[in-house]
Amino acid sequence: MKSPLLSLPGAVSAEGVDEGVAAHYGDLFREQRALADGTGFVDLSHRGVVAVTGADRLSWLHLLLTQHVSDLPVGRATEALILSAHGHVEHALYLVDDGTTTWAHVEPGSQDALIAYLESMKFFNRVEVTDRTGEFAVVHLPAGSIAEVPEDAVVRETSYGRDLFLPRADLESFAQDRGEDGSAGAGRHGPAVGLLAYEALRVEQHRPRLGFETDHRTIPHELGWIGSAVHLQKGCYRGQETVARVQNLGKPPRRLVFLHLDGSEVHLPPHGTELRLADEGPEGRKIGFITTSVRHHELGPIALGLIKRNVPVDARLLADTTAAAQEIVVEP
Repeated sequence: MKSPLLSLPGAVSAEGVDEGVAAHYGDLFREQRALADGTGFVDLSHRGVVAVTGADRLSWLHLLLTQHVSDLPVGRATEALILSAHGHVEHALYLVDDGTTTWAHVEPGSQDALIAYLESMKFFNRVEVTDRTGEFAVVHLPAGSIAEVPEDAVVRETSYGRDLFLPRADLESFAQDRGEDGSAGAGRHGPAVGLLAYEALRVEQHRPRLGFETDHRTIPHELGWIGSAVHLQKGCYRGQETVARVQNLGKPPRRLVFLHLDGSEVHLPPHGTELRLADEGPEGRKIGFITTSVRHHELGPIALGLIKRNVPVDARLLADTTAAAQEIVVEP
């Protein structure tokens, strides 16, 4: 679904799964600084929006999700996963309940598979699951933003900012809203900021993203999702046996790391670039891979990577031929 905000001056479309929204509006580092300063907004209207209504919605979701949501307070943001029977991550949901509806935004294009699974698990519960992607768009306001929130938006407030579920028909007017004096320009919501800036701050904050930091065998412990998206004291859900076994009896096979990349390289190593120990050189054994790499306005080129748990924490790495120094995200 192509965003109308791609018509804004300087907009360059993102690629791949993020196609349909702007990667940037002509000045990546200025846009990053705006977000870091708590100004501007990010168009996330390509993300899927799923709504669950009905009297049993929270108790029913509680049975299916990794998060404790049976008594989720109105307006409190949370995140949750759906796991396979073997404990591998299949879906990541970013949730808020407004008192009558539980709203979730999910990875672009993943809503159909998610809804199909939820529908298969309804049984006799009083719930309705609806794809609202065509009607609602997600817009992100950064932490510290004092921008006015439209009255008809559902708000999901987190430590890193607010996600607005905004009527899609209002998206263009939201972006073009003018200040109280009627002046043109950024208006009350600040400048439009592209997805590359949002991703740079996500990597800096060590926040994993489904399909980027995950693969077909990812378990929650590897990415630091225990606590933030997985509640360890709730009832049964699919995949819980794996979560409990790893938590109580062992360690995950891999761990997420934050990487400082060699700033002299012109190109960033793309997703999937193999990681090796620098001491073994470019032909050494593979010990992991790059999940997301970005250029940060202060830190330079940085990345997230997934590596084998037993890699020494002080080992220097190579992403293909690019030197990388690691910082711990998930303890070995």
